[in-house]
Amino acid sequence: MMTLKTYTQEFGYNLRLAYPIIIGMLGHTVVGIVDNAMVGQLGPKELAAVSLGNSFIFIAMSLGIGFSTAITPIVAEADGEKSIEKGRGAFHNGLFLCTLLGVILFLLIFFSKPLIAYMGQPVEVVELAKPYLDIVAFSLIPLIMFQAYKQFADGKSETKYSMWATIIGNIVNVIINYFLIFGIWIFPALGIVGAAIGTITARIVMLAFMHYVMVKKPKFHPYFEKFSWDEISKSTIKKIVNLGTPSALQMFFEVALFTGAIWLCGMIGTTSQAANQIALSLASLTFMFAMGLSVTAMIRVGNQKGLQDYKKLRIVAVSIFLLATLLEIVFALLFIIFHKVLPIPFLNLEQTIHLQDNLEVVAIASQLLIVAALFQISDGLQVVVLGALRGLQDVKIPMYITFVAYWVIGFPISIYLGLYTELKAIGVWIGLLAGLSTAAVFLFYRFNTLTKKLIIQNK
Repeated sequence: MMTLKTYTQEFGYNLRLAYPIIIGMLGHTVVGIVDNAMVGQLGPKELAAVSLGNSFIFIAMSLGIGFSTAITPIVAEADGEKSIEKGRGAFHNGLFLCTLLGVILFLLIFFSKPLIAYMGQPVEVVELAKPYLDIVAFSLIPLIMFQAYKQFADGKSETKYSMWATIIGNIVNVIINYFLIFGIWIFPALGIVGAAIGTITARIVMLAFMHYVMVKKPKFHPYFEKFSWDEISKSTIKKIVNLGTPSALQMFFEVALFTGAIWLCGMIGTTSQAANQIALSLASLTFMFAMGLSVTAMIRVGNQKGLQDYKKLRIVAVSIFLLATLLEIVFALLFIIFHKVLPIPFLNLEQTIHLQDNLEVVAIASQLLIVAALFQISDGLQVVVLGALRGLQDVKIPMYITFVAYWVIGFPISIYLGLYTELKAIGVWIGLLAGLSTAAVFLFYRFNTLTKKLIIQNK
């Protein structure tokens, strides 16, 4: 008989596996938050420009990172089967595909940049965003290559390497930002372009560190053997593409929903867009805890799938769902308690020339954090259930569920409440809440039905 203790006794192992992933993912988010906090000292226009530029980058990143997640369940399953050959094939072919995808995504953003002018955004914000976008778009190549290394290491349950890579990358980013955004010492004041240079440098350093540390570890030596074109396998590529494409689209649908919110807030006004960016940065920070647990679910479910122990698989997954929900409730309470304080560090309230605009940004962001508090729980639950389903290599039905939840239900509500009611930016975020809650309910239903069926079939 299953009791609460059946699930809570898994918390310790889940957290030991998850914490390096969480720290690594927090590092990715902190890069953006540091950029926002430093750029915010320049003024609301500069912060809005970074928000607009990153809206394109986040869409591309969602496709690249979402695609790379296909590597982890294949490697985790191979690890459960003790198959070095299968794991090596997933790594080599996955790295090849991620490199190719990084180049394609950079070129797509570079050539689609003129579309910014037709999106109803403030003209001064558009002009500031263009040079920033060029540099950060190129950083997608090393970032998605890094993801191939990370997802492979995660699949082997070695989650600390990417954590250290991200910490080092953050330190590099902060140092370069400090000198190049504000023009400290002999360096020129490049504004948001300086932030872009910090981002691309940090991502190159992360990739270099990840390669170096894995090559040096004896555990990974068998996986770096036969690194040649001969290792590129049509069957392995097909498997990664079949898993990676729906996973990429799942992540794309969610990120595009939040990107749509950025654009809608830009249509409402510069202060709404800047406030949206602040609230989104803070919500993204807490979301990374659920993302880390999502990867943990993917790894542990993938291992149990390799062992064909579906009863244990279900216990492991539900324990992660429960842990994520409890964490997100804590974050929701913190957002509610400190909603008026949290936005302040992102802006310079002593800067009299922008004081009125900055105060308006803080007021709007404070209200958005109340809504963010409410969707913390459903957002956390839907992402950990998605991780468990990826571990089961069930990706197509979840792809359809997320599309309907975010784009048939969530975004139309955001459009109506944001543009046609007095709720404005708050209305946009109510739409996000509706989409995420719908996704959480139906994804859990999918997991529950699927695992019960697997347990019955395996008796």
